[in-house]
Amino acid sequence: MKTKYIVYTVLLVALGSLIFYRISANKKLEGKNGPGGKKGGPGGAMPAMRVSGIVLKPQQFANTLSVTGSIEANEQVEIRGEISGRVRHISFQEGSRVSKGQVLLKVDDSELRAQLAQAQTKQQLAAENERRAGLLLQKEAISKEEYDVARADLLTTKAQTQLIQAQLAKTSIKAPFSGQIGLRNISEGGFLSPDIVVANLVNTDPVKITFSVPEKYSNQVKVNTEINFTIAGSPKKYTATVYAIEPGIESATRTLQLRARAANPDNILRPGSFANIELPLTETDNALLVPSEAIIPIQNGKKVFVAENGKAKEVKVETGTRTEKDVLITSGLSAGDTVLTTGIMALKANAPVKVKIVADGTPQKK
Repeated sequence: MKTKYIVYTVLLVALGSLIFYRISANKKLEGKNGPGGKKGGPGGAMPAMRVSGIVLKPQQFANTLSVTGSIEANEQVEIRGEISGRVRHISFQEGSRVSKGQVLLKVDDSELRAQLAQAQTKQQLAAENERRAGLLLQKEAISKEEYDVARADLLTTKAQTQLIQAQLAKTSIKAPFSGQIGLRNISEGGFLSPDIVVANLVNTDPVKITFSVPEKYSNQVKVNTEINFTIAGSPKKYTATVYAIEPGIESATRTLQLRARAANPDNILRPGSFANIELPLTETDNALLVPSEAIIPIQNGKKVFVAENGKAKEVKVETGTRTEKDVLITSGLSAGDTVLTTGIMALKANAPVKVKIVADGTPQKK
């Protein structure tokens, strides 16, 4: 009986020792990993995420707007005939320059010349009849009514002569302005009618650049503003001057159309090409700029993450002009704020962060 109590006592002591050991081991493990056995710093906090950021500083910002436009000829027209007829002579070379008033094409006018000769003969006869009627009226040999008939006949023949002369003038197609003529669509001996385009005539020095800006910038654009633009396939920057602004906003697109003029002595700028335009707007003092990659689109606008007391904080912002690298902040941030620029897609509000401040391209620990 005594032996039985001794065995029970030994078992209880062993069980108590095992329980004490497990409790001690668990406390040591919690001390290392935090409550719940999760790894972390003191109190079980998640490790700080390493990110980069910038400290906002007010700066002078030359506000420019990047838009696309279209290059157009200064003057452009389709050369067409006003009357129908056989082409007798073409006096221009395709792709050459022509001068204002130069005869480009001649339509056969033999029939019209015959009609003109006939009309001139009738006019001479009517003029003689009118002269004789005038003499007879002075002698009261005829009535005033008879003289008026002769006078009206003379005026009718004169009008007929002038009509045929006008038709004859249209057989010579002339350049309405100086410029470069394109490819012709008719040959000598072909039949020309008003619906046939002989060739295109364009004046490309200077050229016009037509472009549009959003409605919110309509009060910041002015006539005589100088713009810079580039074209595809060339790194060269060209300049143009705004000379005309549409008086009203286009209701369908909510944009304002502008037109600028650029010199083109070498004909490098071709009508129909696209132009990438930088339009200077007003200059902003104490502007706050953040890198484009720091902006996160959200349902009702945009947000950024800033570092505050070692944690990431969401801030909703309003933006203005966007450049190639930066975005102008109009509200939501202040000078001195640390805006996070990397790792932002994996961040959550109040997450601990360790920030490297980037200044002039050189990371600095914070």
